[in-house]
Amino acid sequence: MRPLTEICALLDVFKQQDPNPGTELFYKNAFTLLVAIILSAQSTDKGVNKATPALFAVADTPQKMYDLGLEKIKEYIKTIGLYNNKAKSIYEMSRILVEQHGGEVPHDREALEKLPGVGRKTANVILNVWWNEPTVAVDTHVLRLAERLQLSDGKTPLSVEADLNKLPDEYRRHVNHWLVLFGRYICKAQKPDCANCPITRFCSCKDKKI
Repeated sequence: MRPLTEICALLDVFKQQDPNPGTELFYKNAFTLLVAIILSAQSTDKGVNKATPALFAVADTPQKMYDLGLEKIKEYIKTIGLYNNKAKSIYEMSRILVEQHGGEVPHDREALEKLPGVGRKTANVILNVWWNEPTVAVDTHVLRLAERLQLSDGKTPLSVEADLNKLPDEYRRHVNHWLVLFGRYICKAQKPDCANCPITRFCSCKDKKI
């Protein structure tokens, strides 16, 4: 793992390019954001964004989603991978939000993680995006790049999150988005675009193409 000062210097490059990054998922409110995050598991944001506008047009609250019913939810999201299981999670989550939380998404990690389809990463994303908390969500991009760029010595999402949580809040607030976008468009797993990499001076990877 690099020294924190060096990690901050690396992240400063992203900060200069995009000081206020955000999710590429389409959403209208906290509930639709939560649904979109659940749908994005093992799926692309682009694929999710193709399906959700029609769904959110008819069901943008827990009550509306619950009233829509399981089978109709499936119809709206059938182009998304694992849609059967995701539909069940969204339907049950909506029911619980209506019955136990007054139809509101709870601003509480423990309560969020008790919802169907919501794990630590999903909770971290919604706390970060909707409530602007400096929580660090570790997905496959973050896990891969944390190792590649020596941002962490961890091998698991929790250990990588613990290392990145040592960063000052101003970096923790955006580090997930910076790394996701960087991993999605530049430092791709199969063919990293090293020629257009803004942090090449920090990279010592063996497969570096510069």
